[in-house]
Amino acid sequence: MEKKQSRFNLDISIVDLLVIAAGTAIYSFGIVFFNIYNHLADGGVTGITLILRALFHIDPAYSTILVNIPLFAIGYRFLGKKDMFYTLYGTIVLAVFLWIWQRVPIVINLDHDLLLSAIGAGLFGGFGCGIARLFERFKGVQMGQTLLTIDVLVLLSSLIYLNVRQMAYTLIYVWIFSMIVNFTQRGAYTARGILIISNESERISTAIQDELSRGVTFLNAEGGYSHKSKQVVYCVVSPSELHTLKKLVESIDEEAFISIIEVNEAIGEGFTYKRPKRFKLL
Repeated sequence: MEKKQSRFNLDISIVDLLVIAAGTAIYSFGIVFFNIYNHLADGGVTGITLILRALFHIDPAYSTILVNIPLFAIGYRFLGKKDMFYTLYGTIVLAVFLWIWQRVPIVINLDHDLLLSAIGAGLFGGFGCGIARLFERFKGVQMGQTLLTIDVLVLLSSLIYLNVRQMAYTLIYVWIFSMIVNFTQRGAYTARGILIISNESERISTAIQDELSRGVTFLNAEGGYSHKSKQVVYCVVSPSELHTLKKLVESIDEEAFISIIEVNEAIGEGFTYKRPKRFKLL
């Protein structure tokens, strides 16, 4: 899709704008129909708008803009024009969807069950925010992240209008929210890095390439106690291949040492583009 050049040469893509809008729409839906309707708090700027709503009856759609004005002033000095544009756009779209959802006659009847409300808020909020984080990762645009300290302070301040029970369920929501954000952001490219220390490194390497069609790398190492040279096998596999790989290594060397590392992102053959197909008769 062609990109439209703005008069400031921001190189803005329509697809980018639609992705941000989709993420904010989902996120704001969770805020309105789960957080607000069931008296659950939140962290960051959203948490501040919920406090203002509870204390002064200010619509979050308006306070979202007001609270972000000082942040825009600060960000203008540190963000580039493109980053600043996306940040402004995302904030305005969020405010618009907050305004819309509060006026849409949708009823989600959870019988005032705070646990179900916390789960729903975490799912919708986490998924919506996760889409924005994916945009940030792949486009290199810094949408801004709230510091954990600020989140904690905002949540504690929410005790002004919430009781301890509601705050406890808010913490459940925050936990689910973070899990869904991580799943959305990393799920599509999740991988495991494997370090294998064995005297049968050559056989293990050949087996991994033949059976799993994964590339391997030899790392030269030295034992800390014996000071003997070792050849460490390193490879990256998908989680679904992990069990097969462990069984494969065990069948060759039962005494092999295997270290499994979580890889935040894997770029290259087999992960971000297709692996070569291998055809077997059996």
